[in-house]
Amino acid sequence: MRAEFPDFRLGSVLATSFTGTLSERHGDAVERIPTPQRLVDWLAVSGLAVDSCTTAQLELARELRESIHVAATATATRDALPAPAVQVINDRSIRGRAAAVLTPEGNRRWRLSSDSCIEDALSVIAADAISIIAGERDGKLALCASPTCRAAFFDTSQSRTRKWCDMNTCGNRQKKARFNARSRPPR
Repeated sequence: MRAEFPDFRLGSVLATSFTGTLSERHGDAVERIPTPQRLVDWLAVSGLAVDSCTTAQLELARELRESIHVAATATATRDALPAPAVQVINDRSIRGRAAAVLTPEGNRRWRLSSDSCIEDALSVIAADAISIIAGERDGKLALCASPTCRAAFFDTSQSRTRKWCDMNTCGNRQKKARFNARSRPPR
C-alpha cells in the first residue's frame, strides 16, 4: 500500500468492508479510495484483483459504496429500503462475471477470470450486499455507536449487541474519551 493514503479497514464481510472505504462520515470524512489505483489496491487485498481502473469506474464504485451504505443503514434502523439505492445495487450485481468457488475449508470465495474488470468485482460486492441486506446470513446489520462514524457493520457476535464497527478505532476512541472524562478533576 502507498504510505500517503490511510490504511484500509478490512473486515470479514466484503460489502461492509467496502462501505468502510469512506470512514468518519459524520466527522472529518476519510476517503480510503481517492484514486483509481487505490481502488485496484483495495480490490486486490479483498481477493478481487483486477488490472486497472478508470476515473469513471471509480465513480461507479463510489456510487455502489454509498448505495450499500444507505441500504445497510436503512436495514439496521428498520427503515424502508430506498429505491434508488436498491436499483444501483441490483444494476451492479447483474453486470458482472464472477464465479463462486468452494475452498477446501468449505468456505465460499469469489473468483474473477484473468480478464475481469472493475464491473466484475463490483458485481461481487453488490451480491455480497444483497445477501446481508436480505438477511440470508447469520448476523445482523448494525451501525457504529461512534457519533462521528456511524458505519454499517455486520454483527456476528453471539448476542448481536456489538457497538463498534472496529474496536481498535471507534471503540478505543470512545472508551478513551469516557476514561478521560472520568479522570478529569471536577471544576
